Amino acid sequence: MQDLNPINFPAKLPLTSRQLGQLKLDLVKSVSSSDLFRLMKRASRFSRSSINAELVPKEWKSFQDAVRHSQEKVQARQKNVPKIRFPDLPVSARSEEIRQLIEGNQVVIIAGETGSGKTTQIPKICLQAGRGVKGIIGHTQPRRIAARTVANRIAEELESPLGKAVGYKVRFADQTSSDSYIKLMTDGILLAEIQRDRFLSKYDTLIIDEAHERSLNIDFLLGYLKTLLVQRNDLKLIITSATIDIQKFSAHFNNAPIVEVSGRTYPVDIVYSDLDVLEGDRNQQIVDCLRDIQDTQEQGDVLVFLSGEREIREASLALRRAQFHNTEIAPLYARLSLAEQSKIFSPHKGRRVILSTNVAETSLTVPGIRYVIDTGRARVSRYSFRTKVQRLPIEAISQASASQRAGRCGRVSDGVCFRLYQQDDFEGRPEFTDPEIVRTNLAAVILQMLQLRLGDIRNFPFIDPPDSRLINDGYKLLEELQAVTPDGKLTAVGKKLVTLPVDPRFARMILESDKNGSLNELIIITSGLSIQDPRERPGDKQQAADQAHKQWADQDSDFLSLLNVWNHFEEKRSDLSTNQYSKYCRSQYVSFIRMREWRDLHHQLHSACRALALKENQQAADYASVHRSLLSGLLGQIGTREEKWEFLGTRNRKFFIFPGSGLSKKPPKWVMAGSLMETTKQYALNAAKIDSAWLESLAAHLVKKTHSEPFYHQKSGQVMASERQTLFGLSIVEGKKVVYGNINASEARKVFIQQALVEEGYRGKGVFYAHNHALVSELQALEDRFRRRDLLAEQMVIFSHYDERVPASVCNLPAFEKWRKTAEKADSQLLFMSKESLLLRGLSGSEEAQFPEVLVHEGLEFDLRYHFEPGHAEDGVNLLIPLAVLHQLPHYLFQWLVPGMLRDKCIALIKGLPKHVRRQFIPVPDYVDKILLNVSAQDRPLTTVLSEQLQRLTGIKVEETSWNSNNLDNWYQMNFALQNEKGQLIAMARSLHQLQGDFKQQIKQSLDRPSEQSIARKGILEWDFDQLPVEVELPRGDMIIKAWPALQDNGESTSIELVDNPLIAEQTSRNGQLRLALLRGKEQHKYLSKNLLRGKELALKAATLGPRDDMVTAIIEASFQQAIFSSGIVIRDKQGFEKSYSTGIPQVVGIAQQHAVQIDSVLTELHEQQKRLRGLDLLAVDAQLDIARQMSWLFSSDTLRRVKPENTQQYPRFVKGISIRIDKLTSQAVKDREHISELRSFALGVEELQEKQQLLTADLADSLLDFQWLLEEYRVSLFAQQLKTRVPVSAKRLTKRWSAILNQLKILLPDYH
Repeated sequence: MQDLNPINFPAKLPLTSRQLGQLKLDLVKSVSSSDLFRLMKRASRFSRSSINAELVPKEWKSFQDAVRHSQEKVQARQKNVPKIRFPDLPVSARSEEIRQLIEGNQVVIIAGETGSGKTTQIPKICLQAGRGVKGIIGHTQPRRIAARTVANRIAEELESPLGKAVGYKVRFADQTSSDSYIKLMTDGILLAEIQRDRFLSKYDTLIIDEAHERSLNIDFLLGYLKTLLVQRNDLKLIITSATIDIQKFSAHFNNAPIVEVSGRTYPVDIVYSDLDVLEGDRNQQIVDCLRDIQDTQEQGDVLVFLSGEREIREASLALRRAQFHNTEIAPLYARLSLAEQSKIFSPHKGRRVILSTNVAETSLTVPGIRYVIDTGRARVSRYSFRTKVQRLPIEAISQASASQRAGRCGRVSDGVCFRLYQQDDFEGRPEFTDPEIVRTNLAAVILQMLQLRLGDIRNFPFIDPPDSRLINDGYKLLEELQAVTPDGKLTAVGKKLVTLPVDPRFARMILESDKNGSLNELIIITSGLSIQDPRERPGDKQQAADQAHKQWADQDSDFLSLLNVWNHFEEKRSDLSTNQYSKYCRSQYVSFIRMREWRDLHHQLHSACRALALKENQQAADYASVHRSLLSGLLGQIGTREEKWEFLGTRNRKFFIFPGSGLSKKPPKWVMAGSLMETTKQYALNAAKIDSAWLESLAAHLVKKTHSEPFYHQKSGQVMASERQTLFGLSIVEGKKVVYGNINASEARKVFIQQALVEEGYRGKGVFYAHNHALVSELQALEDRFRRRDLLAEQMVIFSHYDERVPASVCNLPAFEKWRKTAEKADSQLLFMSKESLLLRGLSGSEEAQFPEVLVHEGLEFDLRYHFEPGHAEDGVNLLIPLAVLHQLPHYLFQWLVPGMLRDKCIALIKGLPKHVRRQFIPVPDYVDKILLNVSAQDRPLTTVLSEQLQRLTGIKVEETSWNSNNLDNWYQMNFALQNEKGQLIAMARSLHQLQGDFKQQIKQSLDRPSEQSIARKGILEWDFDQLPVEVELPRGDMIIKAWPALQDNGESTSIELVDNPLIAEQTSRNGQLRLALLRGKEQHKYLSKNLLRGKELALKAATLGPRDDMVTAIIEASFQQAIFSSGIVIRDKQGFEKSYSTGIPQVVGIAQQHAVQIDSVLTELHEQQKRLRGLDLLAVDAQLDIARQMSWLFSSDTLRRVKPENTQQYPRFVKGISIRIDKLTSQAVKDREHISELRSFALGVEELQEKQQLLTADLADSLLDFQWLLEEYRVSLFAQQLKTRVPVSAKRLTKRWSAILNQLKILLPDYH
């Protein structure tokens, strides 16, 4: 660079256009690039005719001083340019050519092969060309480690301390000074400087190295620099790479000149694998390849390229197992600690095998490499705009990357690159790696461009413009973060986000934390997430590292785990010296360097937050505050657990929590993820439990809302709807009730009219509603009563009535009431409806008579209520019954319903007959009409009357069992609605008998209530009253009810009680009159108690017949009953009782002794039978049980109380029959069991019926007892035919007799089945 000549400043002002132009040209040639723009702007002010004459001399002098000061700076830098020497490298031989191209062109493309020396020599060539004096030579590298090592190498070659002539700046480390000529930095640092200096005025030359990597930063820089070069003619740009699509780059920069420099000092042989090796295990291929190198090649280190850390661990294990002699195995990847990385540069003995990811592919030169093993695969970060997930699939590398890998050997001697794939595979691969800009999220780039006002990203001069879908996705993410408006304009939030030196998501979290009082925690967490995780897991100490890291783990949040790490080490940092702190970090498997980087970024963020006036929290934030803030930046990365381990996320993504997370063992219901990464599965990294309730407010600008099931809410008077909110397809709110009028006023109005005015929701003060509703209710009651739906007009008529009158703006009760009050002042009947407008047709008097409103029985009136709604509990006709008269209702009258429903019920009953029966009565309606001409409602079973009438008309008898009343629809049965004294409904049932049973106790309490007419008494020892009436009438409110007096046996006395059933009263009174006779005949009772079966206690016990006292008591009661009350009727007066007693008492002792003689005569035989039965084998078990049941019944107290002399006279024959049965058992066991089965079929019915003994009439009870004696005769006919029976008996006769009993029972108890 030539010496700078002083500028000749014009003497007069203002400057002419020519003078200004010359002045600016002189400034470009002589002043510092950092001052140039400012000075040229000041110079322009002196050309204005309106310049202030008084201030001109002073300003002009100040301007000249500033120019001279800048020139002096440039001259000083020029004098101190270090001495430049070029080592023996291929690029050195062409340094003069390259220098001339740089001097003569603004942009130069240099494609230098690996080993050409381009990275270290191009900055020196620029320095030689006079660059770096007016400004700095900026030299970018894609990685921090490369920036440091290259800076160190150039400084050594220029014989200058690092940080003086040559410096470097990477994140968290700035080793440059004002004297620096060359500045190495990452492309990210240069990109960040654009925000502070749009013109990059401190640089006069920029070298973009390793451009072939096409990272997002590189592509953005190249696009930005293309536009900047137009504005800065003084700026030089050199683009370098080992393998580059040079024509594309040249075309991008207006056909910039190209220099291609050959590189390798030593040749590199490429060895491809054959097909057999390809089909083998990858690790085995590496082992075999190393054996081949060991056996056939010279000494030298080996660099193995693998796709990821896991593959490195697996390969390392395989190589250690192979036990290569004198071989060191070292890993190399970006997450490795600095100490581990530095091992590859340290001296060593023997052969070193370095297992590396593509971090060693460019820039970083590993010394001593003679052999490269290329697996041909790498993990490539690809962003899916569909799933919004950053994927890390393992893919085949491009030809350019393969060449880069091969270039890592042959630096010190001849090299060999072993490619573990075929040559055809290599030639079929893409020539270059896809640039990162076409495979990543563009949100950060778009945000920076908006801040720098660089225009629409779609028009930005990228070398390879990104897909429009990726651009749209970037805008969507920024919209999600509220950084841009829907039309792509930067918001106030977005302007703040740009100032924070972290990812936009993290920046959004920090802004949200200011609202939630958790800024301190969020600065720590986001800065920690922005760097490489400081927690290390060395391959040989993973378990120990995991155990050390466990102390900071939080089971609910990985973010809090990170916060715990910070808090722990900040405490230690304040207590320990730097050296002690470093050692402590290593002991806890934490990187000291990364902790320092974390602190540096934390400091940067802290300063940026202060600049934004964000308020620090004075107290520690709670879990919700921290995680609500985090969630604001991760709204698209939430999920809800569907299965044990699997989560459903937004956009229908399914993912798992990463196994290393503190949440993996016990996943919560809802989580958010710091990032979603897809490898073999899709994993959530840095996960935390969240409350889904937080999402509604945070995602209000993103959710899609759908509304369903609008309804009128009576309490609030608003039409509400169920709201469902989805965030990117994931449901986050279900069933939230919202005011529908604010969403869809017209639909809300319809719902309001329908549900509030037409239906029963109105709770206002308008009298119109009561009037209209009463009209509708009246007509609905008519329809229910006549079971038809052609009387009341449809609801649409009512709806239209209101719709025509209510204004369109009214959709809720407050608005309606406000309008109504005003409207009714003009017309008070405005909303009233008339009966004529609602009634479709009238009714005749005969029609109304078919459906009466009351039913009269024995002077009592029962209200009838009708309901017409199939399936409803009250469908049909409902009889309202006061509880007090429940017990005296007729059994069958209500089967006849009302005249208007009887015909349909009869038709349904006949149609329900078995097919072979009902076909005799076709057409059914005609037969029913004929029957109804001859019958009317009566207290007889409807089916019985129908059977009689059908037999009269056709001669065909319909058996009672053929009728199937149970299958009829409910409305064919009367519904009994029971009411208490206040008229309140207390129970409902279709069965009157069920209702009477359920409320038996309440009925008894009603009857026992004291009244003047009551005849109830207690403690009666003799018949000292005149009459025991059949029934009495009692006043209950405004009704007279019936009750039936009963003489109750209380053991030592009797009492008169009122019961609700005449049959029960009769049965109870029979027992009571017997007790009075027993009390009066004390002498006979005492004698018989002492002498009957006297001395037979042991014989009774041996025969297993129970205690003598019980048997004697039963015989005495039977004797009194047979002697005094043999007629079985209930005596109603004192005279009748006296007459029966005096006539019968003399016969009591004789009858009792007859019974005793017969029983005594069988005791010995019964004892023998018991001994024989005990001696039988298991085949006779069924017979033993049956005989025991027979004995139990014959000699039970219940049986003996009702026995007659003619019955006990048969006991010897019955007992003899048992003996004969036992004789046959051994040979006829099977036949005996068949007989038992037949007998049990009859006995079971009898046992069930005995439970209802009290409800049977005297005749029916006698018939049942006679049937039981007949069963005993049938036993004799089955087991001992030779003994003959007292009366003819057979299974057919028994069946016929039992059917007759059941028929009587059905009439007595309609609900018995």
